Amino acid sequence: MRGVVLFALASLTVFAADNPWDKVRELKTGTEVRILKRGSSKPVIGTMDEANDERLIVVIKNEQLAIQKDDIDRIDFRPAAKSRATKETHTTETDSTQTAPVGPQPKGSQPGPSTSTTTTYGGGTKPDFETIYRRTAK
Repeated sequence: MRGVVLFALASLTVFAADNPWDKVRELKTGTEVRILKRGSSKPVIGTMDEANDERLIVVIKNEQLAIQKDDIDRIDFRPAAKSRATKETHTTETDSTQTAPVGPQPKGSQPGPSTSTTTTYGGGTKPDFETIYRRTAK
């Protein structure tokens, strides 16, 4: 009898650990989320505010929106990017003594080596959404 009770408690613990809604509650505030509501073909895209057992609260265009858990078919989130900005620096060195122009030189210029540096910045792409919750059939 004691073994049956221990097995039942262990089974409940395993099922409790696999609750997908717990992963939603663990999302950090400010995480970008995409919510597909039951019966709607257009997803709701916003940022995570908080989640509890009954609802998910998201921020959409500076307004909070509470969505009942029972109305949600699927929740996707966009993982945080490590760094979307890229920086490239190119340095070129030239020696004007070998290609010195003939004729008068501009005031303040001297023949000899010179260095030119160019830096460009670019934005990377956002990571794709990943599914974190899918409503199970009851």
